[in-house]
Amino acid sequence: MMGVSDQNMTYLDGTLPGDFGFDPLGMSDPEGAGGFVNPQWLAYSEVIHGRWAMLGVAGIVAPEILGGMGIIPESTGLVWFTSGAIPPQGSFDYWASPMTIFWVNMCLMNFAEIKRGQDYWFPGSQAETPLLGWEKGFGGSGNPAYPGGKWFNPLNLGKDGMASMQKKEVKNGRLAMMAFLGCLVQAAVTGEGPWKNICDHVSNPFGANMLANFGAIGGSSPF
Repeated sequence: MMGVSDQNMTYLDGTLPGDFGFDPLGMSDPEGAGGFVNPQWLAYSEVIHGRWAMLGVAGIVAPEILGGMGIIPESTGLVWFTSGAIPPQGSFDYWASPMTIFWVNMCLMNFAEIKRGQDYWFPGSQAETPLLGWEKGFGGSGNPAYPGGKWFNPLNLGKDGMASMQKKEVKNGRLAMMAFLGCLVQAAVTGEGPWKNICDHVSNPFGANMLANFGAIGGSSPF
């Protein structure tokens, strides 16, 4: 059973990026469960999920803003929960059928996730796996969360102040994960995108806010 051991959270010594001494469930306890639920895996997973969340929130907000400003065509400046939906909910004219795009994404993501998993379990092993001559760039640094190299750090960032950059990344990743949850909840409650929600709140802060929307939950949900 997951919980804090007799170490009384002395393991939270600030060595991990984003360690602020808060772990009420003992998730980072080195005496915790094994397998995929261990402190090393959880710390690694948080970084990866934070990066996906930062990309995801940017991808949610950018088309809505750019489409509204006329910078990109209106047909592509869609609200995030309609852009990838199969018709009749969706309206984007993709280059191929939704099923074709789904399987292309599945194959590409499967390849990337297998490589990432192998690098986690066997750090540096990807430099030894032939890949059209690109394998040396996947050698990694020995830390799977921060592999570095010419493919993952082409600008060679972090030569100075790497610990500070890692801490900032974790903090921004945590904010992005919460932001994505907010986008999901707002879409379910209002049926609108996050940029429209912000504009509505700015123009009418007393009529468009969390309290005012409680009664509308499910009424205009796109899901």
